[in-house]
Amino acid sequence: MKIAVLGTGEVGRRLATKLVSLGHEVAMGSRTADNAEAVTWAGECGGTHGTFADAAGPAELVVNATGGLVSLTALEAAGAANLRGKVLIDVSNALDFSQGFPPRVVTSEEGSVAEQLQKAFPETRVVKTLNTMTNTVMVDPGRVPGQHHVFLSGDDPDAKAVVAELLASFGWAADRILDLGDLSGARATEQLMPLWLRLYGVLGTADFNFGIAGA
Repeated sequence: MKIAVLGTGEVGRRLATKLVSLGHEVAMGSRTADNAEAVTWAGECGGTHGTFADAAGPAELVVNATGGLVSLTALEAAGAANLRGKVLIDVSNALDFSQGFPPRVVTSEEGSVAEQLQKAFPETRVVKTLNTMTNTVMVDPGRVPGQHHVFLSGDDPDAKAVVAELLASFGWAADRILDLGDLSGARATEQLMPLWLRLYGVLGTADFNFGIAGA
């Protein structure tokens, strides 16, 4: 597929690199066409780069890997016309680092970043996933031993099926992909972040994930 990854941080670069390795045609989008991180990534991994709109326009699927507090602004820059009818995978969390670490989790009036984006872009098919783990585990679930899960929420069943197939290509077994139903499920997964951050501090590693016994 032609896939746009919006966001040049560690999460965006990790996902974009994995997608290129799987044979997808990946464009990394940022606020400016000459973003240094995007230029470096494209040179090393063989993808392309440009503005949010440049990346989203020709894409068949879009990944929002921007910070949750700026995701709406980023997608507005990408343009509603460039997102219309497309599956948008939202992996963001709204984290406020203004008071240092650990960050504060911010909840929007809509209940979650994903619902905020769906409200702003009603013709885009938003699916929430991968936001409850570190980026290395996102693309390599085998890093964490044992049975653990990736969650999936969205209002469009066909869009969720597309995302589930992509997750499977990352190495997630079908019985480890747990569908939480409609997009309001994103409220629950985004609010897992305080627990994730606490566990990160206690365990001293990000190589862990949530598993639901009996699922």
